[in-house]
Amino acid sequence: MRPYIALCFLISPLLCAQDSRELINEGVAAFRSANYQKALELFQRAVGHDPGSVNAHLYLGTTYMSLWVPGARTPENEEQARLAESEFKRVLEMDAINKTAIASLASLAYNSKNFDEAIEWNKRMLTVDPANKEAYYSLGVIAWGKWYGPYIGARAEVLMKPEDPGPLPDPQRAALKHQYAGMIEDGIANLNHALMVDPHYDDAMAYINLLIRERADLADSKQQWAAEVAIADDWVQKALAEKKLKASSAQGYASLPPPPPPAPSGGGGGGSRTPERIRVSGNVQAANLVTKADAVYPPLAAQARIAGIVRFTVFLNRDGTVQNLQLISGHPLLVAAARDAVSKYVYRVTLLNGEPVEVITSVDVTFP
Repeated sequence: MRPYIALCFLISPLLCAQDSRELINEGVAAFRSANYQKALELFQRAVGHDPGSVNAHLYLGTTYMSLWVPGARTPENEEQARLAESEFKRVLEMDAINKTAIASLASLAYNSKNFDEAIEWNKRMLTVDPANKEAYYSLGVIAWGKWYGPYIGARAEVLMKPEDPGPLPDPQRAALKHQYAGMIEDGIANLNHALMVDPHYDDAMAYINLLIRERADLADSKQQWAAEVAIADDWVQKALAEKKLKASSAQGYASLPPPPPPAPSGGGGGGSRTPERIRVSGNVQAANLVTKADAVYPPLAAQARIAGIVRFTVFLNRDGTVQNLQLISGHPLLVAAARDAVSKYVYRVTLLNGEPVEVITSVDVTFP
């Protein structure tokens, strides 16, 4: 701790805490504007002013995590993950049941492919919050992630195409069943727990379908395999119904017109004024895209062989970040993945008369 900060705590701890809160507020504003480096500096200063502030450490960890790119194997990137983990663990030293810190550590572990560690963090979440549907869902997804590679490898080994009916022949079937049958059952059980908390949790339905459909390849007979596939198909229909319902609701909301631009300030005068927002065609604005997040092809859509284009009207802030999305068209199974990707897009700042302006444009996301 720097000397002046230590002196601050000796003289007026309340003043230090007040300074920390002000820095946190400034940091939150910078973070919401996607100015992560400025947010990082402000949260670091907040921690320096008040090392005992749970919120300061939590926001600092969240900012490190936002700067981290999963899968990028550079020393700088791995250091961001390490620093984020350190801050979240510091939060848990002060507040052992902080759900945000636990969920963040679970996410860090999962996205680093540390599945066993992610399992432990999600189980810890359930001791704190037994009705946490995301923790149950994550445990189900992790079970699928650990099993899927060996499963696909076994099918490839016996030259079975994805569309070929099962079950697998022995000895591959017997070996997989011995090692993974319990894991698959645990995964399905956890996904069912998620559905007990939220009966409309369509993503949980999608993964139950996948686990049951793949479990069919471990069946003892063709008849058992067909029965398992029929159960999986039923889950597909349930998930589709939920996704269509949600997409329909989102479409109704998205059809509302955007708010009008702010009225010009000040009195009369005949001079021209730079507009607050302009419309730019999607093809033109695409050339200004500097950060593009790839859309993840949803497993259920892949299973159902659904492809197509999802189209949005996109509203950009003056700094080029996405402010809002309005769905124009797209298959319900593809909309959420497309929305998640486009919301992370960043464009070059658009200038008009030398001033940054908001932009309305369109974006198409193609699957697969």
